[in-house]
Order: sequence, then C-alpha cells, then structure tokens
Amino acid sequence: MMSNYIMPNLQIEKIESYLNKEGKRLDGRKAEEYREIVVEDGVSVNSASAVRVKFGKTEVLCGVHLALATPYPDSKDEGTFMTSAELHPMASQQFDIGRPGIEAVELARVIDRGIRESGFIDFKGLCIREGEKVWQVFVDIVAINDDGNLLDVAGLAAIIALGRARMPVYNEAEDKVDEGFSDEGIPLKKDVLSFSMTFHKVGNTIVADVNQEEELISKFRLTIAVGDNNGEPRITAMQKGKAGTISVDDMETILKLAESKWKEMFGKIKEHVFS
Repeated sequence: MMSNYIMPNLQIEKIESYLNKEGKRLDGRKAEEYREIVVEDGVSVNSASAVRVKFGKTEVLCGVHLALATPYPDSKDEGTFMTSAELHPMASQQFDIGRPGIEAVELARVIDRGIRESGFIDFKGLCIREGEKVWQVFVDIVAINDDGNLLDVAGLAAIIALGRARMPVYNEAEDKVDEGFSDEGIPLKKDVLSFSMTFHKVGNTIVADVNQEEELISKFRLTIAVGDNNGEPRITAMQKGKAGTISVDDMETILKLAESKWKEMFGKIKEHVFS
C-alpha cells in the first residue's frame, strides 16, 4: 500500500507556475529534459546479471536469474518470463511494508509488457527439450530511492540486465544446473530492442522524467515503449496511469516528444544494454 501524502498548495502553485510561464522545472531542467543516467554493472556475482541504474536521485537495482521449468501447454517450445518489483519504505515514505501493493504490481506489469510485446526475448531460444524442459527468466526489481519516474528507471534497468545476462551451465547428463555461468548471453532479438518513456501532465505542461513532487501532482501519465523500425520509432506497448483525461492535443504533444526523445536517446540506450 502507499501512504497518503499532502503537498502544500504553495509548492504546487510554484511548480506549475514555473512550468507554465518559463517551461522549466524547479531543478532547472526543461520540461522534456531527462536527468543524468548512470549505470553500474556487476552489483551481484550470484545473478546472471545485476545492475544499478540511476536517473538523478531515483535509483533501482535489477537482477536477472534463470531456472529450469516445464513449458506451458500452449507453448511447448518456448521459455517463460516473469517480472517482479519491490517498493520498500527505504525507497520512499510513500511505500509501506507488506505484500506488494498496486503500485509494485503495476510497475512489474508495465515493464513485463514492454519487454514481452517488443519480442526482445527469443523465447524459442530458451527451449531445452520441447514439451519437457525450458529456461524460465526472472527479472527482479528493487527500488532503492524514489525521486520520481520509477517506471522509466526500472524499465531501463530491466533491459540492461537482460542484455548483459549470461546463461547458466546446464548439465544435460545429470539434468541439473552447474555452478557458474557460460559466456553465452540470453537469446535476444537485438534488432527489436525498445525502451519505455513516461510522460506526465503537470499544470498545463507535458513533462518527461518527473521528479517525485511533479509526479505527485500530475494529472495523468502515459508510458510508451518504443523500439526501432529501420531508423524510425515503433511503439510496442502503452500504459496510461492516474485519473486525468488525455486530450487530442496532449496526445499529439506526447507522441511528438516520444519520437524526439527516442531519436535522441536510443543510441545511448542500446550502448548501455549491449556494452
């Protein structure tokens, strides 16, 4: 569950007024500007991969591990995939202790959908014996600090962790997983890589990469997963959040921003994922 938090009206007015009049945030960024992205690899030696990703003060850990599993009856030659997210009180006073709340469930589902619908993971490449044994891929996300836009930070951490993961060593003779990891990466379709961008409406302005205060007072958010289509952006998934209505003009603004930011960021994102 998320704790209730009330922001003073004066602070809300200050944030919205500066955005509406100057087109800038209180931290000096333009409305469409992202914070610095920092990626740290090798966070855990016990995972197929583990990374720490930061956008400003927002920080998440993401680990990937694989296990042997029985395939689903309707996809006997395909591996399986599962994403989980933990939003702990250490990340924000807005999060409570207990079983995953709706925010954690939504975070995991949005990230899972973006990866799954893009076709990034080659599920057939995870098959060991059709109808009997496949690899199951787990992506585990833990929020370390929430200063807004966990969706984009966690989503980027997930695809970076997948891109850098190494396959376990399968001992076919003994039908078990040996210690250590091979030099082989998870089977991925690199040409369909996509990443998520989340846009909020704060006051009368569409804003990218919100901080926590902007996120709390936004009217709606829209997360768009965008991949490459011969040098042009390709939308692979979309998820709306919060109660506000998206107008036609707002949607046009968001789509133009998504296209612009994708062209600006895709090369660097690709470098992070496959470095």
